[in-house]
Amino acid sequence: QAMVAACLDRFGRIDVLHNNVGIAIVGGAVDLAEEDWDRVERVNQKSVFLVCKHVLPVMERQGKGAIVNTASVAGIRWTGIDYISYYATKGAVGMMTKAIALAYAAKGIRCNAILPGLMDTPMIRHGLPAAYAAGDIEKMIELRHRQCPMGHMGDAWDVAHAALFLVSDEARYITAHELVVDGGMTAKCV
Repeated sequence: QAMVAACLDRFGRIDVLHNNVGIAIVGGAVDLAEEDWDRVERVNQKSVFLVCKHVLPVMERQGKGAIVNTASVAGIRWTGIDYISYYATKGAVGMMTKAIALAYAAKGIRCNAILPGLMDTPMIRHGLPAAYAAGDIEKMIELRHRQCPMGHMGDAWDVAHAALFLVSDEARYITAHELVVDGGMTAKCV
């Protein structure tokens, strides 16, 4: 609420919202601690809900707005890493995106999601190396590059450019869409 109020105070309106948040904690249905489940849910899912909850009335009053939520290909595919809370929360972000898009389409508000694949960002260096390469960060990066059909992971700019397109007027007739940005990874059979 405070963030929305500060934005309105400074700019007078909110035209674009990009919920770009995510943490991953490795662990499956049996071994993941409940506190870790709750933390991932709060960061990855509840934060998106709360920001949308407070921004949507503003956009509705304006009669226009564009929302982009960062989900993940892990919300639609098993990626080989046992992080059940990440799969669940990113899948939920995809469904929240569609629900918001359809509820607000006639009010001039578009809502889409970006589903990044394997990205070379600071997040992967915290917690994931143990799941990939027994803690060897360089080995993990090499393995992740090899998983991508293009031969390398994407980076934050690849996600940023997709977000910029989805909030632009060029995407004015696109809503309830999940844009996969993964270098072809989810199209692979193996």
